[in-house]
Amino acid sequence: MIGTQQASNGMAARIGAFDWSRTALGTPEGWPAPLRTLVSLMHDSHQPIFMAWGTDRTWLYNDAFAPILGRKHPGALGRPSEEVWGEAWDELGPLFDRVFAGEPVHMNDISLMLDRDGQLEESHFSFSYTPVRGERGTVEGLFGVCIETTSQVLALRREAAAQERRRRLFENAPGFIAILNGPDHVYEFVNTAYRRLLGGRELLGKTVREAVPELADQGFYDLLDRTYASGERYVAHHVPVRLRPSPSDPPETRFLDFIYEPIIDEGGAVTGIFVEGYDVTSVQAAQEGLRANERRQALLFELSDRFRDKSDLADLSHEAGELLGKALGVDRVGYGTVDPIAETITIERDWNAPGISSLAGVLHFRDYGSYIEDLKRGETVVFANAETDPRTAATASALKAISAQSVVNMPVTEHGGLVALLYLNHSTAREWTDDELALIRDVADRTRVVIERRRAERELQALASSLERQVEARTAERDRVWRNSRGLLAVLGLDGRLRAANPAWRPILGYEPAQIAGRLYRDFALPEDIADVDAAFAAAAGGPHASFDTRLRHADGSPRWISWQTAQEGQLIYCYGRDITVEREQAEALRLAEEQLRQAQKMEAVGQLTGGLAHDFNNLLTGISGSLELLQTRVAQGRYKEIERYVAAAQGSAKRAAALTHRLLAFSRRQTLDPRPVNVNRLITGMEDLVRRTVGPEITVEVVCAGGLWTTFADTNQLENALLNLCINARDAMPQGGRLTIETANRWLDGRGARERDLAPGQYISLCVSDTGTGMAPEVIARAFDPFYTTKPLGAGTGLGLSMIYGFARQSGGQARIYSEEGQGATVCLYLPRHLGEDPPDEPGEPVAGIAPAGDGETVLVVDDEPTVRMLVLEVLEELGYHSLEAVDGATALKIIESDARIDLMVTDVGLPGGMNGRQIADAGRQIRPALKVLFITGYAENAVVGNGQLEPGMELLTKPFAMEDLAARIRDLVARP
Repeated sequence: MIGTQQASNGMAARIGAFDWSRTALGTPEGWPAPLRTLVSLMHDSHQPIFMAWGTDRTWLYNDAFAPILGRKHPGALGRPSEEVWGEAWDELGPLFDRVFAGEPVHMNDISLMLDRDGQLEESHFSFSYTPVRGERGTVEGLFGVCIETTSQVLALRREAAAQERRRRLFENAPGFIAILNGPDHVYEFVNTAYRRLLGGRELLGKTVREAVPELADQGFYDLLDRTYASGERYVAHHVPVRLRPSPSDPPETRFLDFIYEPIIDEGGAVTGIFVEGYDVTSVQAAQEGLRANERRQALLFELSDRFRDKSDLADLSHEAGELLGKALGVDRVGYGTVDPIAETITIERDWNAPGISSLAGVLHFRDYGSYIEDLKRGETVVFANAETDPRTAATASALKAISAQSVVNMPVTEHGGLVALLYLNHSTAREWTDDELALIRDVADRTRVVIERRRAERELQALASSLERQVEARTAERDRVWRNSRGLLAVLGLDGRLRAANPAWRPILGYEPAQIAGRLYRDFALPEDIADVDAAFAAAAGGPHASFDTRLRHADGSPRWISWQTAQEGQLIYCYGRDITVEREQAEALRLAEEQLRQAQKMEAVGQLTGGLAHDFNNLLTGISGSLELLQTRVAQGRYKEIERYVAAAQGSAKRAAALTHRLLAFSRRQTLDPRPVNVNRLITGMEDLVRRTVGPEITVEVVCAGGLWTTFADTNQLENALLNLCINARDAMPQGGRLTIETANRWLDGRGARERDLAPGQYISLCVSDTGTGMAPEVIARAFDPFYTTKPLGAGTGLGLSMIYGFARQSGGQARIYSEEGQGATVCLYLPRHLGEDPPDEPGEPVAGIAPAGDGETVLVVDDEPTVRMLVLEVLEELGYHSLEAVDGATALKIIESDARIDLMVTDVGLPGGMNGRQIADAGRQIRPALKVLFITGYAENAVVGNGQLEPGMELLTKPFAMEDLAARIRDLVARP
């Protein structure tokens, strides 16, 4: 059927033996001629060939195709193509459809995931699918020639990955790398180090000559051409190369180690050059510095040798000048002493090159320029050309006349002052290198040391010649001082024993000098002063000098105060003591008198305060009690129309009384604050119109609000009162008008700044009020925050205003400071700590007026030991429509909290009887009912009781006395909160 010539073929045999009657093709006898022909052709080919025929696209293939099928062979024979390649049919199916539609399909590479050995594996093929038409011209089959390219594709992929690894390796290599292509040396690859070396300029695709034009005339183009032409590697070490850091910069010299490695293809031809190297500029600089240092050390050793046998000061400076001048090739080197007041230099002798005149004598610096000012500051003066340096341009002709167009003036200083100068002059313009300046500095220092040592030796010799006479004279002088001194003189050993004492011990302490020698210093101390005297002795023995006051016991047993000055030398302590007993007694008497005066002033001030308070409260109580009396009378008379007038009068007196108590609490720094996050800029803006009306039209008000001002945490009402009071004080300081400035700023206080303001280091905001008024004297500033202190006329001020502002600032964790001079105006600044929590809302919510019903079955627990207050709160709750529970102390309140009763809010006083305050009840209540809301009402309490203003969420504070409308609004707000 298939042909006898195919009988030995494996697949031919299988196709011949296959039972085709079970397939859509039927028996081979009925196969169409094209199919029979193509099957025969397929068996004769060594190429992998398959066929898909008929409606089922039945699969046929030759021996060369069998390896492609893997374990599917030989079971794939005669099966539908979709079953053979089910795992890849999503990709192959559309291709088969195109072929059976009459379109030939050819692909050089297709990637498929095929199951050929029990698992999916990536496979690649190059194939050609040809449609086969039957006798009627319709496509009846597909003839496919296929070559598997999997191994080649994977090999290429591995090679690409290897190349990418090499590229990354090159890119991240510490040395610079480039690949140049072709005889023109076109950049094909450069790494980061190479781009950095050339200033990040564009390189890829350009030739070296185009990309790095500054290499022209440096020989590198020729080296590249030679390497490319010869195919031989080129290696270089520490080669200087002038490169531009950027296109607009002048070339800089870099030192490079590099290799030019030819790139050779399989045929042995050079195709490019591989460049690799390192920038060794720093290494080169270090080596050059080392060599320069070696030369410098050799010169300094020679200088020391020359100095060894010289004693004349002029000879010393001349030796230094000659050695330095010849080493540096300059025309003149000299050393002279400087008088900075007269601005002169005195030169005894200098070294000069042949043909150069000496400058020995006295020269005035100002004759040669203005650089004396630099020398006085200890700065080295260097100029390469006197004609171009701004300090010497005007006097360049004078410098050139003394062969000093180029100069180095190296100042020598002692104790911060200019004393000498090492100078180098050159008759023409000359640049000075850093190494040369370092050498000059070393020579100047050594020359100065040797000259001063020689000068000291001369002075010592002169001193030694008269030493004996001086010793005799000073010994006699010392004896006279020892005998005649009115102060105590003593010599004390480090063991604490007195070695000698002068005669003054007898009149001052009652002891003869002979009684003192050999005794311990503690023998003269009072028993209660032993510790103080021991500490004084430790101070005297612990350092070269000490000063202290101690009490000593007189021979009669009475105490005497002695002020000591001591000097410790070797194993001895030399002591001088002055009797200050009378001074001490006078100082103590003065202190007691001042203390009594201050106490009297305080008592007088307290008396004034209490008298004023009694007067004010009597007036206020008269207004309240009188209004209530008349109110009762009018009710009894049935005259109800006048009731509102008496109620208003009583309320007004009560509010003024509340304001007075708030001022007293602020003065005592015991007020209960209600701090909240405050935007001070917004607060100032809201008060600006009030301030302008208060200070009047004669005063210009300027407001300077800092941008991005931090939020602070303070009592808003107290801060407003403080600002208004500061503005009123500023107005009073400007009776003829002036300018008032309100300014805010962010302040970050470091340790020093915080200590100056008595604050902890950190972030603060400042609110400052400045005026252009009369100002304050230092003694006024020192007492300005004292209670009752005022400079205003009688009746114009109480002296409480600034004290209350100071108390508010300190209670808020901040500070108040005054900055002023007489006649120069004054500035008062409040420093308040930065608040790092949430910012305050932009606009306050609308208040709810009156006591309107708002309850819906809620229950409020009221805790207060004052029956009247408790009655008023319960009345308000009834008006609001809330249920109420009441307790007079903490124990009763806790029992109610522990019960099953509904409690939506607890209103509690802070100060309560029975051992528990309101905050403790609230904390205990929240252990039982974590969501319990609390409103504290208090007239006087330490801030610590309510958390220093840091109340927990769901807790608020209302200060007594308060309006019932305010109480109702707070209760409504807290109950309504989720």
